[in-house]
Amino acid sequence: MTRRVVITGIGLITPVGNDVAETWEALVEGRSGVGDITKFDAEGFPTRFAAEVTGFEPDRYLEKKEIRRMDLFLQYAVGASLMAVEDAALDPDRIDGERFGVIIGSGIGGISTIEEQHMRLIDGGPGRISPFFVPMMISNIASGQVSMRLGAKGPNYSTVSACASGSHAIGNAFRWIKYGDADVMIAGGAEAAITPMSVGGFCSMKALSTRNEEPQRASRPFDSDRDGFVLGEGSGVVVLEELNHAAARGARILAELVGYGMTADAYHITAPAPEGEGAVRAIALSLREANVPPEEIDYINAHGTSTEMNDKFETAAIKRVFGEHAYHLMISSTKSMTGHLLGAAGGVELAVTVLAVHKGTVPPTINYETPDPACDLDYVPNKAREADIRYAISNSFGFGGQNACLMVKRYDPDEVQRE
Repeated sequence: MTRRVVITGIGLITPVGNDVAETWEALVEGRSGVGDITKFDAEGFPTRFAAEVTGFEPDRYLEKKEIRRMDLFLQYAVGASLMAVEDAALDPDRIDGERFGVIIGSGIGGISTIEEQHMRLIDGGPGRISPFFVPMMISNIASGQVSMRLGAKGPNYSTVSACASGSHAIGNAFRWIKYGDADVMIAGGAEAAITPMSVGGFCSMKALSTRNEEPQRASRPFDSDRDGFVLGEGSGVVVLEELNHAAARGARILAELVGYGMTADAYHITAPAPEGEGAVRAIALSLREANVPPEEIDYINAHGTSTEMNDKFETAAIKRVFGEHAYHLMISSTKSMTGHLLGAAGGVELAVTVLAVHKGTVPPTINYETPDPACDLDYVPNKAREADIRYAISNSFGFGGQNACLMVKRYDPDEVQRE
Protein backbone atom coordinates (compact mmCIF):
# COMPACT_ATOMS: atom_id res chain seq x y z
CA MET A 1 0.00 0.00 0.00
CA THR A 2 1.42 3.37 -1.03
CA ARG A 3 1.58 6.23 1.43
CA ARG A 4 -0.89 9.10 1.54
CA VAL A 5 0.31 12.67 1.03
CA VAL A 6 -1.31 15.75 2.54
CA ILE A 7 -0.79 19.50 2.27
CA THR A 8 -0.18 21.20 5.61
CA GLY A 9 1.20 24.63 4.70
CA ILE A 10 1.07 27.28 1.97
CA GLY A 11 3.25 30.27 1.12
CA LEU A 12 2.21 32.83 -1.51
CA ILE A 13 3.87 35.96 -2.85
CA THR A 14 1.81 37.16 -5.82
CA PRO A 15 0.79 40.26 -7.76
CA VAL A 16 -2.37 40.44 -5.62
CA GLY A 17 -0.85 39.84 -2.18
CA ASN A 18 2.33 39.26 -0.20
CA ASP A 19 0.91 36.39 1.84
CA VAL A 20 -1.80 33.76 1.71
CA ALA A 21 -4.56 35.82 3.33
CA GLU A 22 -4.01 38.86 1.10
CA THR A 23 -3.83 36.77 -2.04
CA TRP A 24 -6.92 34.72 -1.25
CA GLU A 25 -8.98 37.78 -0.33
CA ALA A 26 -8.05 39.52 -3.58
CA LEU A 27 -8.84 36.47 -5.69
CA VAL A 28 -12.23 35.91 -4.09
CA GLU A 29 -13.06 39.60 -4.53
CA GLY A 30 -11.98 39.49 -8.16
CA ARG A 31 -9.24 42.13 -7.88
CA SER A 32 -6.68 42.40 -10.67
CA GLY A 33 -2.97 42.72 -9.94
CA VAL A 34 -2.15 44.04 -13.41
CA GLY A 35 -0.81 47.53 -14.02
CA ASP A 36 1.79 49.57 -15.88
CA ILE A 37 5.34 48.22 -15.70
CA THR A 38 7.43 50.03 -13.08
CA LYS A 39 10.53 47.79 -13.02
CA PHE A 40 11.97 49.39 -16.16
CA ASP A 41 11.06 52.01 -18.74
CA ALA A 42 8.71 50.14 -21.07
CA GLU A 43 8.17 53.05 -23.45
CA GLY A 44 8.51 51.74 -26.97
CA PHE A 45 7.54 48.16 -26.05
CA PRO A 46 4.37 46.83 -27.73
CA THR A 47 3.20 45.74 -24.24
CA ARG A 48 3.79 48.19 -21.39
CA PHE A 49 2.03 46.45 -18.51
CA ALA A 50 2.44 43.34 -16.35
CA ALA A 51 1.34 41.81 -13.05
CA GLU A 52 4.10 42.95 -10.68
CA VAL A 53 4.50 42.00 -7.04
CA THR A 54 4.21 45.21 -5.02
CA GLY A 55 5.19 45.93 -1.43
CA PHE A 56 7.35 42.83 -1.05
CA GLU A 57 9.74 43.17 1.89
CA PRO A 58 12.61 40.71 1.47
CA ASP A 59 14.15 41.75 4.79
CA ARG A 60 11.31 39.89 6.51
CA TYR A 61 13.06 36.71 5.41
CA LEU A 62 16.66 37.62 4.57
CA GLU A 63 19.60 39.63 5.85
CA LYS A 64 20.59 42.68 3.80
CA LYS A 65 23.80 41.02 2.64
CA GLU A 66 21.84 37.99 1.47
CA ILE A 67 19.38 40.16 -0.45
CA ARG A 68 22.23 41.74 -2.42
CA ARG A 69 23.45 38.27 -3.36
CA MET A 70 20.11 36.87 -4.51
CA ASP A 71 18.17 37.40 -7.69
CA LEU A 72 14.58 38.45 -7.07
CA PHE A 73 13.22 35.01 -7.98
CA LEU A 74 15.35 33.55 -5.18
CA GLN A 75 14.03 36.10 -2.73
CA TYR A 76 10.48 35.15 -3.67
CA ALA A 77 11.27 31.44 -3.35
CA VAL A 78 12.84 31.76 0.10
CA GLY A 79 10.06 34.05 1.32
CA ALA A 80 7.23 31.78 0.15
CA SER A 81 8.98 28.66 1.49
CA LEU A 82 9.54 30.10 4.97
CA MET A 83 5.95 31.34 4.95
CA ALA A 84 4.69 27.85 4.08
CA VAL A 85 6.77 26.27 6.85
CA GLU A 86 5.36 28.76 9.36
CA ASP A 87 1.84 28.16 8.05
CA ALA A 88 2.35 24.42 8.59
CA ALA A 89 3.66 25.02 12.14
CA LEU A 90 6.59 22.84 11.09
CA ASP A 91 9.71 22.90 13.25
CA PRO A 92 12.61 21.74 11.04
CA ASP A 93 14.68 20.93 14.12
CA ARG A 94 12.14 18.31 15.18
CA ILE A 95 12.04 16.29 11.96
CA ASP A 96 14.55 14.00 10.29
CA GLY A 97 16.52 16.27 7.93
CA GLU A 98 17.55 13.33 5.75
CA ARG A 99 13.88 12.66 4.96
CA PHE A 100 13.08 16.32 4.34
CA GLY A 101 13.45 17.65 0.77
CA VAL A 102 12.94 20.68 -1.44
CA ILE A 103 11.93 20.97 -5.10
CA ILE A 104 11.28 24.48 -6.43
CA GLY A 105 10.82 24.99 -10.15
CA SER A 106 11.54 28.07 -12.24
CA GLY A 107 10.98 28.40 -15.95
CA ILE A 108 13.52 31.18 -16.46
CA GLY A 109 15.52 31.63 -13.25
CA GLY A 110 17.61 34.70 -12.58
CA ILE A 111 17.16 36.61 -15.82
CA SER A 112 17.35 40.04 -14.19
CA THR A 113 20.80 39.08 -12.87
CA ILE A 114 21.85 37.85 -16.31
CA GLU A 115 20.79 41.14 -17.91
CA GLU A 116 22.48 43.26 -15.26
CA GLN A 117 25.74 41.32 -15.28
CA HIS A 118 25.84 41.25 -19.08
CA MET A 119 25.73 45.05 -19.09
CA ARG A 120 28.63 45.06 -16.63
CA LEU A 121 30.58 42.84 -19.01
CA ILE A 122 29.86 45.10 -21.97
CA ASP A 123 30.64 48.29 -20.07
CA GLY A 124 33.66 47.21 -18.02
CA GLY A 125 34.92 43.82 -19.14
CA PRO A 126 34.94 40.46 -17.36
CA GLY A 127 36.49 41.87 -14.21
CA ARG A 128 33.21 43.69 -13.49
CA ILE A 129 31.17 40.47 -13.30
CA SER A 130 30.07 39.66 -9.76
CA PRO A 131 31.55 36.52 -8.17
CA PHE A 132 27.96 35.76 -7.13
CA PHE A 133 26.68 35.91 -10.72
CA VAL A 134 26.34 32.16 -11.24
CA PRO A 135 24.76 31.25 -7.87
CA MET A 136 22.41 34.23 -8.24
CA MET A 137 20.95 33.14 -11.55
CA ILE A 138 20.87 29.35 -11.89
CA SER A 139 17.42 27.91 -11.26
CA ASN A 140 18.38 25.12 -8.85
CA ILE A 141 19.77 27.59 -6.31
CA ALA A 142 16.20 28.29 -5.14
CA SER A 143 15.95 24.76 -3.76
CA GLY A 144 19.49 24.98 -2.45
CA GLN A 145 18.91 28.23 -0.58
CA VAL A 146 15.73 26.91 1.03
CA SER A 147 17.34 23.61 2.04
CA MET A 148 20.25 25.40 3.74
CA ARG A 149 17.86 27.48 5.84
CA LEU A 150 15.76 24.51 6.89
CA GLY A 151 18.35 21.73 7.17
CA ALA A 152 16.54 19.74 4.49
CA LYS A 153 19.02 17.06 3.38
CA GLY A 154 16.68 14.86 1.36
CA PRO A 155 15.73 15.12 -2.35
CA ASN A 156 16.78 18.53 -3.66
CA TYR A 157 16.66 19.85 -7.20
CA SER A 158 14.81 22.16 -9.60
CA THR A 159 12.27 21.43 -12.30
CA VAL A 160 12.56 23.53 -15.47
CA SER A 161 9.61 22.89 -17.75
CA ALA A 162 8.42 26.39 -18.65
CA CYS A 163 4.91 27.06 -17.35
CA ALA A 164 4.58 23.54 -15.94
CA SER A 165 7.69 23.88 -13.71
CA GLY A 166 5.87 24.54 -10.42
CA SER A 167 3.37 21.75 -10.99
CA HIS A 168 6.09 19.29 -11.93
CA ALA A 169 7.96 20.24 -8.74
CA ILE A 170 4.90 19.51 -6.60
CA GLY A 171 4.03 16.34 -8.49
CA ASN A 172 7.55 14.97 -8.21
CA ALA A 173 7.67 15.83 -4.49
CA PHE A 174 4.36 14.01 -4.08
CA ARG A 175 5.90 10.90 -5.62
CA TRP A 176 9.02 11.05 -3.41
CA ILE A 177 6.77 10.92 -0.34
CA LYS A 178 4.24 8.48 -1.77
CA TYR A 179 6.88 5.86 -2.52
CA GLY A 180 8.76 6.25 0.75
CA ASP A 181 11.86 8.32 -0.08
CA ALA A 182 10.88 11.35 2.03
CA ASP A 183 8.42 12.30 4.75
CA VAL A 184 8.25 16.07 4.21
CA MET A 185 8.81 18.10 1.03
CA ILE A 186 8.78 21.81 0.30
CA ALA A 187 7.64 22.23 -3.31
CA GLY A 188 6.43 24.88 -5.74
CA GLY A 189 7.71 27.50 -8.14
CA ALA A 190 9.26 30.97 -8.27
CA GLU A 191 9.70 33.47 -11.07
CA ALA A 192 10.78 37.11 -11.50
CA ALA A 193 10.94 37.67 -15.24
CA ILE A 194 9.45 41.13 -15.72
CA THR A 195 12.59 42.42 -17.39
CA PRO A 196 13.33 44.13 -20.72
CA MET A 197 14.58 40.93 -22.36
CA SER A 198 11.68 38.79 -21.17
CA VAL A 199 8.99 41.29 -22.05
CA GLY A 200 10.69 42.08 -25.36
CA GLY A 201 11.02 38.40 -26.19
CA PHE A 202 7.40 37.60 -25.48
CA CYS A 203 6.37 40.71 -27.43
CA SER A 204 8.38 39.47 -30.41
CA MET A 205 6.48 36.20 -30.24
CA LYS A 206 3.24 38.21 -30.14
CA ALA A 207 2.28 36.19 -27.07
CA LEU A 208 1.40 39.13 -24.79
CA SER A 209 -1.79 41.17 -24.70
CA THR A 210 -1.35 44.70 -26.05
CA ARG A 211 -4.34 46.20 -24.25
CA ASN A 212 -2.16 49.04 -22.93
CA GLU A 213 -5.02 51.47 -22.31
CA GLU A 214 -6.87 49.12 -19.94
CA PRO A 215 -4.31 46.70 -18.46
CA GLN A 216 -6.57 45.42 -15.67
CA ARG A 217 -8.93 44.12 -18.34
CA ALA A 218 -6.18 42.55 -20.44
CA SER A 219 -6.08 39.06 -18.92
CA ARG A 220 -9.42 37.59 -19.98
CA PRO A 221 -9.22 33.80 -20.22
CA PHE A 222 -11.86 32.06 -22.32
CA ASP A 223 -13.34 35.41 -23.38
CA SER A 224 -13.85 35.90 -27.11
CA ASP A 225 -11.84 39.15 -27.06
CA ARG A 226 -8.68 37.70 -25.48
CA ASP A 227 -5.51 38.83 -27.24
CA GLY A 228 -2.63 37.29 -25.30
CA PHE A 229 -1.36 36.61 -21.80
CA VAL A 230 -0.17 39.05 -19.13
CA LEU A 231 3.27 38.43 -17.64
CA GLY A 232 3.31 37.99 -13.84
CA GLU A 233 5.82 37.18 -11.10
CA GLY A 234 6.02 35.75 -7.58
CA SER A 235 6.12 32.39 -5.87
CA GLY A 236 3.78 29.67 -4.67
CA VAL A 237 5.04 26.93 -2.33
CA VAL A 238 3.35 24.15 -0.37
CA VAL A 239 4.42 21.82 2.43
CA LEU A 240 3.70 18.19 1.59
CA GLU A 241 3.78 15.52 4.30
CA GLU A 242 3.17 11.83 4.62
CA LEU A 243 -0.20 11.51 6.37
CA ASN A 244 1.01 9.68 9.49
CA HIS A 245 3.91 12.10 9.87
CA ALA A 246 1.49 15.03 9.80
CA ALA A 247 -0.96 13.34 12.16
CA ALA A 248 1.78 12.46 14.67
CA ARG A 249 2.67 16.11 15.16
CA GLY A 250 -0.97 17.24 15.21
CA ALA A 251 -0.71 19.21 11.98
CA ARG A 252 -3.66 21.01 10.44
CA ILE A 253 -4.37 19.28 7.12
CA LEU A 254 -5.63 21.54 4.33
CA ALA A 255 -6.22 18.86 1.69
CA GLU A 256 -4.88 15.58 0.36
CA LEU A 257 -2.88 15.30 -2.87
CA VAL A 258 -4.09 12.17 -4.66
CA GLY A 259 -3.19 12.32 -8.36
CA TYR A 260 -0.51 13.53 -10.75
CA GLY A 261 -0.33 13.24 -14.51
CA MET A 262 2.48 14.44 -16.79
CA THR A 263 2.76 14.11 -20.56
CA ALA A 264 4.38 15.62 -23.63
CA ASP A 265 2.58 16.89 -26.72
CA ALA A 266 5.56 16.04 -28.97
CA TYR A 267 4.02 18.53 -31.37
CA HIS A 268 5.31 22.14 -31.40
CA ILE A 269 7.68 24.42 -29.46
CA THR A 270 4.92 26.81 -28.36
CA ALA A 271 1.50 25.77 -29.68
CA PRO A 272 -0.56 23.15 -27.83
CA ALA A 273 -1.39 19.91 -29.58
CA PRO A 274 -4.67 20.00 -31.54
CA GLU A 275 -7.75 19.47 -29.38
CA GLY A 276 -5.51 19.43 -26.29
CA GLU A 277 -4.42 15.83 -26.90
CA GLY A 278 -1.48 16.02 -24.46
CA ALA A 279 -3.60 17.73 -21.82
CA VAL A 280 -6.23 15.01 -22.19
CA ARG A 281 -3.70 12.35 -21.29
CA ALA A 282 -2.27 14.31 -18.35
CA ILE A 283 -5.72 14.82 -16.82
CA ALA A 284 -6.63 11.19 -17.44
CA LEU A 285 -3.44 10.01 -15.75
CA SER A 286 -4.19 12.05 -12.64
CA LEU A 287 -7.66 10.51 -12.50
CA ARG A 288 -6.21 7.03 -12.89
CA GLU A 289 -3.63 7.46 -10.15
CA ALA A 290 -6.28 8.78 -7.76
CA ASN A 291 -8.73 6.06 -8.84
CA VAL A 292 -11.42 8.72 -9.19
CA PRO A 293 -14.05 8.66 -11.96
CA PRO A 294 -14.34 11.89 -14.00
CA GLU A 295 -17.83 12.67 -12.76
CA GLU A 296 -16.56 13.09 -9.19
CA ILE A 297 -14.42 16.14 -10.05
CA ASP A 298 -16.06 19.38 -8.91
CA TYR A 299 -13.60 22.14 -9.82
CA ILE A 300 -10.73 22.80 -12.23
CA ASN A 301 -8.23 25.61 -11.77
CA ALA A 302 -7.46 25.95 -15.45
CA HIS A 303 -4.17 26.85 -17.08
CA GLY A 304 -6.33 29.48 -18.80
CA THR A 305 -3.68 31.82 -20.18
CA SER A 306 -5.93 34.22 -22.14
CA THR A 307 -4.34 33.16 -25.42
CA GLU A 308 -6.37 32.05 -28.41
CA MET A 309 -5.15 28.47 -28.80
CA ASN A 310 -4.53 27.54 -25.15
CA ASP A 311 -8.02 28.42 -23.95
CA LYS A 312 -9.68 26.76 -26.93
CA PHE A 313 -7.73 23.53 -26.66
CA GLU A 314 -7.86 23.33 -22.87
CA THR A 315 -11.64 23.57 -23.15
CA ALA A 316 -11.58 20.85 -25.80
CA ALA A 317 -9.43 18.66 -23.57
CA ILE A 318 -11.81 19.04 -20.63
CA LYS A 319 -14.73 18.03 -22.86
CA ARG A 320 -12.87 14.95 -24.12
CA VAL A 321 -11.99 13.76 -20.63
CA PHE A 322 -15.23 14.60 -18.83
CA GLY A 323 -17.85 14.24 -21.55
CA GLU A 324 -21.24 15.59 -20.49
CA HIS A 325 -19.90 16.20 -16.97
CA ALA A 326 -17.71 18.97 -18.43
CA TYR A 327 -20.80 21.17 -18.47
CA HIS A 328 -21.35 20.59 -14.74
CA LEU A 329 -17.78 21.43 -13.72
CA MET A 330 -16.77 24.75 -12.19
CA ILE A 331 -13.71 26.05 -14.03
CA SER A 332 -11.80 29.24 -13.34
CA SER A 333 -8.55 30.85 -14.36
CA THR A 334 -6.98 32.89 -11.58
CA LYS A 335 -4.49 34.15 -14.19
CA SER A 336 -7.23 36.64 -15.00
CA MET A 337 -6.11 38.39 -11.77
CA THR A 338 -2.50 37.32 -11.19
CA GLY A 339 -1.33 37.24 -14.77
CA HIS A 340 0.82 34.33 -15.89
CA LEU A 341 3.64 33.60 -13.42
CA LEU A 342 5.37 31.21 -15.85
CA GLY A 343 7.37 28.69 -13.78
CA ALA A 344 5.65 29.86 -10.58
CA ALA A 345 2.14 29.50 -11.99
CA GLY A 346 1.69 25.85 -11.04
CA GLY A 347 2.76 26.43 -7.44
CA VAL A 348 0.44 29.39 -6.99
CA GLU A 349 -2.49 27.71 -8.70
CA LEU A 350 -2.17 24.41 -6.83
CA ALA A 351 -2.15 26.42 -3.60
CA VAL A 352 -5.27 28.28 -4.73
CA THR A 353 -6.93 24.98 -5.63
CA VAL A 354 -6.18 23.66 -2.14
CA LEU A 355 -7.68 26.80 -0.60
CA ALA A 356 -10.79 26.46 -2.78
CA VAL A 357 -11.31 22.90 -1.51
CA HIS A 358 -10.53 23.80 2.09
CA LYS A 359 -12.68 26.93 2.21
CA GLY A 360 -15.50 25.84 -0.11
CA THR A 361 -15.15 28.82 -2.42
CA VAL A 362 -14.25 29.00 -6.11
CA PRO A 363 -12.41 32.16 -7.24
CA PRO A 364 -13.83 33.71 -10.41
CA THR A 365 -12.50 34.23 -13.90
CA ILE A 366 -12.65 38.00 -14.16
CA ASN A 367 -12.99 40.02 -17.40
CA TYR A 368 -15.24 37.35 -18.85
CA GLU A 369 -17.64 39.44 -20.93
CA THR A 370 -18.08 38.01 -24.42
CA PRO A 371 -18.61 34.24 -24.68
CA ASP A 372 -16.53 32.34 -27.22
CA PRO A 373 -18.47 29.55 -28.99
CA ALA A 374 -15.35 27.37 -28.72
CA CYS A 375 -15.20 27.97 -24.95
CA ASP A 376 -18.70 27.18 -23.74
CA LEU A 377 -18.19 25.76 -20.23
CA ASP A 378 -18.85 27.25 -16.78
CA TYR A 379 -15.84 29.51 -16.12
CA VAL A 380 -17.31 31.00 -12.91
CA PRO A 381 -17.47 34.42 -14.56
CA ASN A 382 -16.60 37.57 -12.61
CA LYS A 383 -17.91 36.53 -9.20
CA ALA A 384 -16.68 33.95 -6.69
CA ARG A 385 -18.97 31.05 -5.88
CA GLU A 386 -19.48 29.11 -2.68
CA ALA A 387 -19.45 25.40 -3.40
CA ASP A 388 -19.00 22.00 -1.82
CA ILE A 389 -15.76 20.78 -3.44
CA ARG A 390 -14.57 17.26 -2.81
CA TYR A 391 -12.17 16.75 -5.72
CA ALA A 392 -10.38 19.44 -7.73
CA ILE A 393 -7.58 19.57 -10.27
CA SER A 394 -5.02 22.16 -11.33
CA ASN A 395 -3.73 22.22 -14.91
CA SER A 396 -0.36 23.52 -16.13
CA PHE A 397 0.90 23.40 -19.71
CA GLY A 398 4.32 24.69 -20.81
CA PHE A 399 6.18 25.69 -23.96
CA GLY A 400 7.76 22.59 -25.44
CA GLY A 401 4.49 20.71 -24.97
CA GLN A 402 5.08 19.78 -21.33
CA ASN A 403 1.85 19.11 -19.42
CA ALA A 404 1.11 18.54 -15.73
CA CYS A 405 -2.10 17.94 -13.84
CA LEU A 406 -2.43 17.73 -10.04
CA MET A 407 -5.49 16.45 -8.19
CA VAL A 408 -6.43 17.26 -4.61
CA LYS A 409 -9.32 16.13 -2.45
CA ARG A 410 -10.93 17.37 0.71
CA TYR A 411 -9.31 15.56 3.61
CA ASP A 412 -11.54 13.19 5.54
CA PRO A 413 -9.76 11.50 8.48
CA ASP A 414 -12.31 8.69 8.53
CA GLU A 415 -12.15 7.81 4.87
CA VAL A 416 -10.24 4.73 3.71
CA GLN A 417 -7.85 5.34 0.80
CA ARG A 418 -9.02 4.04 -2.56
CA GLU A 419 -6.84 1.36 -4.10
